[in-house]
Amino acid sequence: MIGIDLIAVSRMKRFMDRFGQKGLRRFLDENEIALVKNHRTAAGFWAAKEACSKALGCGIGRECGFHDMRIAKTSKGAPYITLSNTVHNAFSITEIAISITHDGAYAIAVVTLQQGKKL
Repeated sequence: MIGIDLIAVSRMKRFMDRFGQKGLRRFLDENEIALVKNHRTAAGFWAAKEACSKALGCGIGRECGFHDMRIAKTSKGAPYITLSNTVHNAFSITEIAISITHDGAYAIAVVTLQQGKKL
């Protein structure tokens, strides 16, 4: 399954200017916030979580909230995403991959998921 999301980084800048750290806590945990360098990074994280929920086929809501998905970075700086045990088990996820990019005024993320048992 695949999910994609696009966000104007100016939208995230307005959000952060208005709500600051409190706003970031609506969709990121403290470890994720520590990785946010600026509004462009935050926009990429937002897009990644939206893309993940779309790949799951449920969107952000009762079955999967923003805090059910956690973004981290590898030692080389590549992003990866993990799911809460509840979501991971409910959707039988065996593999997950993520890509985040920024181009001009936009942040874009793509997430692919594999469900079911590994062959």
